[in-house]
Amino acid sequence: MRRSLMLTLMTWTVLSVPGLAVAAEGAAPATGGWVGPFSVLAAGLGMALASGLCALGQGRAAAAAVDAMARQPGAAARIQTAMIIGLALIESLALYVFVIAAILLFVQPVK
Repeated sequence: MRRSLMLTLMTWTVLSVPGLAVAAEGAAPATGGWVGPFSVLAAGLGMALASGLCALGQGRAAAAAVDAMARQPGAAARIQTAMIIGLALIESLALYVFVIAAILLFVQPVK
């Protein structure tokens, strides 16, 4: 039963593909139809993931720095400097993704 079902599906697939090719001959040429919507989705998902993960990373970094300052108050200045540099590097990830998202949204696809 399963084998006959697979054979039937493969036969219908092989027979329907040439029909689609013939139907597309008279159509207007494609001008990047799916590139625009997928670039919007990629930009939105990329920015959402980057901003969310950056927020988690910054929260953990700040929590670890505060914990370290509480354990060693004498090294608070060095820990704070390292934390600020680390937070700037974490934030740069979100800025890079923002630049890539802006490029995806505003640059015209190749035609």
